[in-house]
Amino acid sequence: MDKKAPIYLFTDGAASGNPGPGGYGIVLRCGEYEKELSGGFALTTNNRMELLAVILGLEQIKWDNAQVHVVSDSSYVVKALNEGWLDKWKRSGFKGKKNVDLWLRFDAAYHRHRVAFHWIKGHAGHPENERCDRLAVAAYHEPNLPEDTGYTASQTETLI
Repeated sequence: MDKKAPIYLFTDGAASGNPGPGGYGIVLRCGEYEKELSGGFALTTNNRMELLAVILGLEQIKWDNAQVHVVSDSSYVVKALNEGWLDKWKRSGFKGKKNVDLWLRFDAAYHRHRVAFHWIKGHAGHPENERCDRLAVAAYHEPNLPEDTGYTASQTETLI
């Protein structure tokens, strides 16, 4: 059997204002290989960017059943998995929850792999977390950012 090296997925999300322009930063590492990704949106939230970073990182993995270590400073994301919040939200049909579009997308990407979540304190000098933060902040400063349609749709739904 071909045993593949574990993958380390470092992520961060940021928003200037909450909501406001936001971005995500990702560093994926597998053995000697490393890949960085980032992007931003004109109007979104920090939690959406934190979660989207994990989703996009997991979606980048080319094979199924990878051993993945997600390293994030997002209590929202890490506790949702490590403390069973996501399972409870799913059982309730996500009643009253935000970011359902992303949680459903996350669930599909997550179940392709063997994923462990590790929380780290943000802005505490962790090299990959600091790099992800710089990527996220730079991304939301880019001109002509696209709309986060999931965020704007959720805002319309709550106003009706």
